[in-house]
Amino acid sequence: MSAGAGIGVRSGPGTGRILDDADLPAALAVCALDPVASVLATVRLEHAARIGLHRTGGQLWGYEVDGLLVAICWSGANLVPVVPDLPDVDPTRGAEIADHALTAFGAFGRAQGRRCSSIVGEAPAALGLWDRLRPAWGRVREVRADQPSMVLDHDPAVPADDEVRLSRPDEFDALLPACVQMFTEEVGYSPLAGSGGAYEARVRGLIRDRRSYVRMDATGQVEFKAELGAVAGGVAQVQGVWVRPDRRGAGLSESGMAAVVAQTRAEVAPVVSLYANGYNARALAAYRRVGFRQVGTFATVLF
Repeated sequence: MSAGAGIGVRSGPGTGRILDDADLPAALAVCALDPVASVLATVRLEHAARIGLHRTGGQLWGYEVDGLLVAICWSGANLVPVVPDLPDVDPTRGAEIADHALTAFGAFGRAQGRRCSSIVGEAPAALGLWDRLRPAWGRVREVRADQPSMVLDHDPAVPADDEVRLSRPDEFDALLPACVQMFTEEVGYSPLAGSGGAYEARVRGLIRDRRSYVRMDATGQVEFKAELGAVAGGVAQVQGVWVRPDRRGAGLSESGMAAVVAQTRAEVAPVVSLYANGYNARALAAYRRVGFRQVGTFATVLF
């Protein structure tokens, strides 16, 4: 048992506690209740199952009712709560349990202090957790409360761009500026600021792990790119979708995403997911044309 595993927080009908390696199968079972909504946590837990929680640099919180683990929260670079609808529990009881689980996680977060750069997950859980942490954690940079969560589990509805393919290691120098521009456009600051090489290492790792897709022009410049930022539980979540500004409006996002989906479903996972900001109507329309459908709503709190 880990040093923190005995720490408990009584909340409503259950108890919150810090979990250890022995709890990982039960935690993964919680995530499996909704693999799309929980993929960001599942990828961390699958990694922890391979190397041990203490080596991940993160912490896992759980909420139990009558000895059954019903909700979890990954605490690392991101805070990722997973509070799924419970089978065989009436809606009133389920809402009560979810409320008390988030209260327990909020107590852990206040005690630990803010170590994460964001809170992200299904909107009710992410925003509910932030409500409990706000008085202690103070100012936030931005709250994105409406991020449609979408999936595609069949062939794309539009033809795939046959020039979209896996990135190669020798293309890193061309790919990195595109990744930096995408991140800066999306988040508002450069990922290279104070990263100590961490962002570059992530881009290289995605290329190495065959999770980075690209379309290059005749001069070797990136026109379209996307990554599989999280792959776990039979779900591959697409992140970092970007089209070069002078090529926007030419349909590259639709055909490029169709290529990413087709290749991912053939080689990586049968279900492809993503989430996007609700105000990004153009991107959401493009994803719908490819065949994605909304199955939920994410929220992100950025610090």
